[in-house]
Amino acid sequence: MFSFHMFDHPISRGFQNRFSTQYRCYSVSMLAGPNDRSDVEKGGKIIMPPSALDQLSRLNITYPMLFKLTNKNSDRMTHCGVLEFVADEGICYLPHWMMQNLLLEEGGLVQVESVNLMVATYSKFQPQSPDFLDITNPKAVLENALRNFACLTTGDVIAINYNEKIYELRVMETKPDKAVSIIECDMNVDFDAPLGYKEPERRSQHQEEPDEEEGDPSSYADMDTGFRAFTGSGNRLDGKTKGIEPSPAPLAASDIKRGIPNYEFKVGRITFLRNSRPQPRKIVDDDDSINRFIAFSGEGQSLRKKGRKP
Repeated sequence: MFSFHMFDHPISRGFQNRFSTQYRCYSVSMLAGPNDRSDVEKGGKIIMPPSALDQLSRLNITYPMLFKLTNKNSDRMTHCGVLEFVADEGICYLPHWMMQNLLLEEGGLVQVESVNLMVATYSKFQPQSPDFLDITNPKAVLENALRNFACLTTGDVIAINYNEKIYELRVMETKPDKAVSIIECDMNVDFDAPLGYKEPERRSQHQEEPDEEEGDPSSYADMDTGFRAFTGSGNRLDGKTKGIEPSPAPLAASDIKRGIPNYEFKVGRITFLRNSRPQPRKIVDDDDSINRFIAFSGEGQSLRKKGRKP
C-alpha cells in the first residue's frame, strides 16, 4: 500500500491559506456611483473587488480581515482593513492619506496580502500642526476617529476629520509590535509635541517692581475729580449773598493726593480700611478706679414706712 501526504505539509498549508494579489489602486474620489463615499476618507479601510471576497471565503483566514499593502517600487508598506467588496475587478480604492504614505499615484500597482496582527496596547501620536492643540479634548476626538480604523503602522501619517477640518497625525510608536490591530482593544494613547510647536516664554516670578515716583500735586489740578455732592451755589429769597458759598469748597491742587496701592493684596481676601484713629486712653489713678463703682451700694425703697432691717 502506498500513501502520499505531500500536500499535507505545513508549509504548503501556509501558502494555501494566504491571500496575495496585485491591484491597480485609485483614490476614493474616482469611485463610480451616485453615492458619496467620503466616509472612506475618514478611516483606514479600503474597497476591494468581489473576486477578492470569493477567494478569501475559500481560505481558512482569521477574522477580522487585515491586509498588508506594499509598494514595491518605493519599498513602502502599511496595513489596513477592508470596508466593502464593490470595486471593479482588478481595482481597489484607497484613502488619499494612505496613497500618500505609499507614494502611489492614480493607477499604480499595490501588493495586497492578508496578515494577522497583534492587538494594540499602546500608541503614541505626533500632530503635524500646532492647530491640533485648539481642540478641547484631543483624546476623545482621536478615540472617536480611530473607530473607522482597523490597524495602525508605525511611521504612517493618518488623517482625521473634526469640525470640517483635516488634522494629520504621525504614528510615532505602537506596542507590542510595529503594526497592531485596534479592533476591540484597550489601548493607552499618548501625544508628542506637535510639529513646529514652540513653548511660550515664561516670565521670571521675582521681577523687581518699579519704584513709584512722587508726582507734583500741581500736575493733578486738571484731573477729573468726578462727582462731588453739594458743590453748587445757592440763592436766597431776600436776594442777599450771605451764606451761599458752595460747601464743601472746591479742592485745591495741593489737596489732591495720589492713592497708595495695597502691595500686600491677595486674591480672595477682603481688607477693610478704617480712617479713624483710635483715641488714646486716659490714665486713671488706681484709687479712683476702685472707688468709681461699688456693687450693691444703692438704697432700696419700700411701700411701708418702716425701718430697714440691718
